[in-house]
Amino acid sequence: MAEMSYQDRRSKLKNYFDRTAVDAWAKLTSDAPVSGIRATVRAGRDQTRQRILNRLPEDLTGKRILDAGCGTGALALEMAKRGANVVAVDLSPKLVELAQERIPAEERQNIAFHSGDMLDEAFGEFDYVVGMDSMIHYQSEDMLNVLERLAERTHQKIIFTFAPSSALLEIMIRVGRLFPRRDRAPFIEPVSEQKLRDLVGRSKLLHSWRVSFTLRISSGFYQSQIMELRRFS
Repeated sequence: MAEMSYQDRRSKLKNYFDRTAVDAWAKLTSDAPVSGIRATVRAGRDQTRQRILNRLPEDLTGKRILDAGCGTGALALEMAKRGANVVAVDLSPKLVELAQERIPAEERQNIAFHSGDMLDEAFGEFDYVVGMDSMIHYQSEDMLNVLERLAERTHQKIIFTFAPSSALLEIMIRVGRLFPRRDRAPFIEPVSEQKLRDLVGRSKLLHSWRVSFTLRISSGFYQSQIMELRRFS
C-alpha cells in the first residue's frame, strides 16, 4: 500500500467526521426524520447491515470480531447481542463517543470501543472482521493492502463493502461535487468488482482466501457492494 496515500485519506476522513459531518451523521443514523436523499441512504445502510449480519452465525458466543469503522455502533451492538466479543474501532473520536452515548452500558459489555486505526496490530486476532462502508474512500490498491493486513490476524471471514463502479455512481459523484465544499463527503472511490477479484486472486498474502459471496445494494443515492472473503486453509 502507498502508505502516504492511505494515511492522507484517513486524515481527511477523520477531519470530515469530527469537524463537519458528525451532526448530520448522528441524525442519519438515528430515527429522526431526514430528507428524501438521506432517507434512501439510511434505508440502504439498514439493508447492508442486515445482509452482513446474515453472513455471520446466529450464535457468536466466544467469537472475537473486529468492527472496522464502527461509526455509531449499530452493527457492533447486533453482533454483541449474538454473544460476540466486539472490538469496535473508528478513526473519529466523536463518532465513538456518540456510539457510547447511544448504547446503554449493560448492552455494550461485550463491546470495546476505540478511536484509532483499524489496522492497529495491538487489537490482536479475530475470528471475523466486518467493515461496513469503511473502505469506500480508498483506492483499490490501498483497499487490497488493508485486506492483506487484516487477513494476517483473521481466522474465518472478512466481510466488507466497497463502492461498485457503475455509470449511476459516477453520476451521483459528479452531482455531489456541486454541493458546497463544507457539505461534501470525502471523495468516494468506485471500484470494479472484477478488478478487486483479480487483485485478491493475485495477492500472495491472500493465497488461502477466496471471494465467497458478493451482493450489490442499491437504494437511491446509496450504492454499495458487499464482498466476503473466506479463509479456506
